[in-house]
Parts: sequence; structure tokens; C-alpha cells
Amino acid sequence: MTETKIAAGIEYAEAGEGPAVICLHGIGGDTESFRPQLEGLAGFRVIAWNMPGYGASARGEWPPSFQSLSAALGRFIEALGLQRAHLVGHSIGGMVALEHAVRQPDQVASLTIIGSTPAFGGRDDSFKRAFLEARLKPLEEGMSMAEMAEASAPDLVGPIADAACIGSVAASMARVSEETWRGILECLVTFDRRDALAALDLPACLIAGSEDRNAPARTMERMAAKTPRAEFHVIEGAGHMIELEAPDEVNAIIAAFLGRVENEERA
Repeated sequence: MTETKIAAGIEYAEAGEGPAVICLHGIGGDTESFRPQLEGLAGFRVIAWNMPGYGASARGEWPPSFQSLSAALGRFIEALGLQRAHLVGHSIGGMVALEHAVRQPDQVASLTIIGSTPAFGGRDDSFKRAFLEARLKPLEEGMSMAEMAEASAPDLVGPIADAACIGSVAASMARVSEETWRGILECLVTFDRRDALAALDLPACLIAGSEDRNAPARTMERMAAKTPRAEFHVIEGAGHMIELEAPDEVNAIIAAFLGRVENEERA
């Protein structure tokens, strides 16, 4: 059974018992982005947060920075009474997970990064400006978040996604406020932890979608190759919303990975 609670100003959903797994959603997501993991990742205490500014979670510093998001995650982990947790991050949630592993490694038992990259775009600021303009243009033209979500959701998934998956993606995005959307986008374009990968000393699992245009599989494969203790998986036919498009396959990969990590800890 899933419960919704608040700790350290963060709203979260929780289900199951066992080692703690904290799921961090993407820009257009929320706790529902990890519904299949809350319901299907057996043997673990699965916790899906609403990032600061989402749902009933406090905004805190706004616009946020990756430093402030990591700090919020650290306080959240402490408020849950945990010493360490396995982090599972999708899209910007994967970036937050990586940032936290760099800043507070003692709190991180392992990293699972889904549809994410070690830095935003290229090193050219013109790309960042063009990205922001494109993502904000619908709002500037008077489109609501709900309208934008309905139009965008089909483009975020691959051919294996069904109508229910697309509907779930759109519903989560529609719940994001315009202020949150703008602030998180400003944060996103600042991310760059390329140089931190080689020094990561913890188990990592990277999961890519073969049809993901936001975090291409080839980019994630290079990311895995630069991360000493990483394994890499590709979900064929999946787009960017991988954990919703192929929940059984993603859960199997995560469960096997976390099982190995836990066994190594006990050995």
C-alpha cells in the first residue's frame, strides 16, 4: 500500500519494506512518474519524492540550483532517519542524484540513472538559450501547462508506450505550475558533472531508451564507460519516459542491480 507523507518540507509517496530506494523524478514528473516502481519493486522501501516546488513540497531557494536541490535531498534523507539510500533518478532527477553523490557520498549507497546525462547539452551557451526559448515559447504564446502537456507527452515516449503511459506522462506534466516549470528549466541548463564521473566510487546502473532523444543511448553508454563501477542497459523501443514505458523490464534491472549491491555490502 502506498502512503503519501511530508518530511523536511518534501512531499513523498512510500511503499514496501527493506533497503531504502529514493526515486527522483524529471522536470515534467512527480511521484506518479515512479508509480510502477512503488507498486512493483518488491523487497525494498521505495520512496518517490516530489522535488522542491512540485506538489506540496516547499520551494525553498528559487529558482533552485543543483546545490540547493542536493541540500534539500540531504535534509530529506536525514528526516527519514536514513544513513544511506539507493538513489534512482530520471532525467533531471538523475542529475540531482549524481550531484548528491558528489556532494554527500556518505548518504548514497548506489546510483541508478535513467534517461539522463552527466551535463546539460554542449558547452556552448547559445544552445542553452535556444533550449530555454523553445521550452518556454508555448507559455509565452498563451498555452497552459495542461495544453502543453497534452501536446508534448506523445513526443517524450517511444513506440512501445501505450495510451495509458502517455496519459500518465501528460497528467504529471499538467500538475507542474508555470513558476516551477520556469525555475527548474533555469536550473537544468547549468548542470555539468562530466569531470566527476571518473572519481565516483560507488555502484552505478545506467538505463537508456533506444529512442530517447533527450538523453540518447550513445551518450549514456559513454557516461557508463567513464564511471568506474557502472553497468549499462538499453530498453529497446523506449523513449525518454523509460520507467513508465517499460516498467517490468526496468524493475527487473533495478532489482537485480540492487540485489547485487546489497549482497556485496553483506559479504
